[in-house]
Amino acid sequence: MLSAPLSFYNSASHKMPAQQTSTPNQPGSWQRPGAAPPPQNGRPRALHNLDRFWQRVSAGLELTELWSQFKRDAQSGYKFYQRDFDLEETAGQSRGKAFLQKLKAFMWAVLEKLTPARRILLLIGVVLLLLPSGGVHFEGKHDIEIVTPNFQFWGGVALFIVLILEIADRVVMKRDLEIARDIQSWLLPATPPLVPGLTIAFATRPANTVAGDYYDVFPRQAATPKEQTLLLAVADVAGKSIPAALLMATFQASLKTLASTGCALPQLVSGMNNYACCNSQGGLRFTTAFIAEYEPENRRLKYINAGHNNPVLRRSSGAIERLDAGGLPLGIMQDVSYASGEVTLASGDWLIIFTDGLVEAVNHTGEEYGEQRMMTVLNGNVGMAPDLLLDRMIFDVNAFVGSTPQHDDITCMLIKVA
Repeated sequence: MLSAPLSFYNSASHKMPAQQTSTPNQPGSWQRPGAAPPPQNGRPRALHNLDRFWQRVSAGLELTELWSQFKRDAQSGYKFYQRDFDLEETAGQSRGKAFLQKLKAFMWAVLEKLTPARRILLLIGVVLLLLPSGGVHFEGKHDIEIVTPNFQFWGGVALFIVLILEIADRVVMKRDLEIARDIQSWLLPATPPLVPGLTIAFATRPANTVAGDYYDVFPRQAATPKEQTLLLAVADVAGKSIPAALLMATFQASLKTLASTGCALPQLVSGMNNYACCNSQGGLRFTTAFIAEYEPENRRLKYINAGHNNPVLRRSSGAIERLDAGGLPLGIMQDVSYASGEVTLASGDWLIIFTDGLVEAVNHTGEEYGEQRMMTVLNGNVGMAPDLLLDRMIFDVNAFVGSTPQHDDITCMLIKVA
């Protein structure tokens, strides 16, 4: 996990970070890229190089930040291994026996994550580290000294080899995840479409490299241009990371395919539910979704909420409506009928569609961000453009969460009616 919350990827406005330019060593000269700057303030070059090495290794973080990051990594790592053993087995035991039982279960959980060859190498390294080293000296007529091998050194080498092999696997996996992230970004719209009477902005932030959240806005095929409608979708696959990302891709494919058939919205969602049931592992991998069809001619929005967080429609008067008509999440039960709802948008209205990662973001005390804070930001900035209001909401979430690791994917879509 990163030590600070990432910024959202805001597809509504591609804001590239400003590139850092080289600073001149002295007036009229520029520092050559990669060249070591000369020592400053009379500091010895060795100390300057040591400082540069430390800054590179620590990524510029302070010691307190490094310690906080280590504690978070240790806690998340322990929770990961803890899934493989049951702490209830130590109930009723003495403190010492319970500790040994937990230590044994933890070690087995670690070993079982390694290949058999690496398990053996790890055990050899641990044993060598525990063996005594040094020599035996005999005094007498002739001094005799027997030097034994340095077992600790070879134990350290064995553990270092295991570490290098595991890092290599991690690097390969990280590269594959980055490729998957790029592919997933192609499935999501880069910029919102231009819709008469609507201004749209959306943003997403995965908890890991890839996400299980999905959002899209695209026109449906129609016989005549006057009949053309706009399809809006925000979905959240249960879970996160690679399994959720794969199911998100199947959701996107089924949505695009069924939307091109021209079927009515209830039939479209029912078809997606039947398809999702074939890939949900008996309902374990379900998907919550909000799918709506907008008619620009009369500003009518038909929608179906399939177990998703209720989108909020804020009227220009300040009145709040929840879009909750629908049914079960997709992938739980086949041949389920879905009820559709309908609202007519008016000038000055705001529609906010979001996933649970936004309102359930927690800070260091475990307190959730909540819908109330989200609505406070919305109510206090209704005069803003959607992309600016989205940036304001992002800032507010980041300020609330602080350095707490993100536990779920976050997606938000803001729509303002002109």
